[in-house]
Amino acid sequence: MNDIRTFLKPLEPRLRFYIAKRYILKTVPRSRLSEEEYEALAELRYQLRLFFAFSEAAAREAGLEPQQHQLLLAVRASPEPPTIGQLAERLVLKHHSTVELVDRLADRGLVKRTRSTQDRRVAQVQATPKGKVLLEKLSLAHHAELRRAGPRLAKALTFVLNNNTSKGSNDD
Repeated sequence: MNDIRTFLKPLEPRLRFYIAKRYILKTVPRSRLSEEEYEALAELRYQLRLFFAFSEAAAREAGLEPQQHQLLLAVRASPEPPTIGQLAERLVLKHHSTVELVDRLADRGLVKRTRSTQDRRVAQVQATPKGKVLLEKLSLAHHAELRRAGPRLAKALTFVLNNNTSKGSNDD
């Protein structure tokens, strides 16, 4: 198993997921789902939407747009100051949209741009102390919400992943 992880680690996240899903897990597409599986998928999407709705409302209450919150979280979670391109990938946005998000957060003093020491053409993004404080408050609220709603979300996901009633395994 370590050999597989070593092979997959440097790959782009979506490619890692595709390889793992398609070849390592030997997922075989099916043409039909049972009624129970449709219900399970609907419940999973409902639980995800409830969490996302909470997240969006919490961000707006803190004075941020949801994507701004996601950008702050991606910056904070990165072991090294991420580049605009890396943030665009993490947020699944176009480069120019990510630049606009960074500009808005920089104008508010929540992030700052620095130049890479290895390549002066590359801008890296760091959270400011003000940005870190705001993100900490939001992250604590998200942890509390996950502790509250997490069991229902986990139950829905577990059912979708483990309780196939048809032969074969799910592709989506």
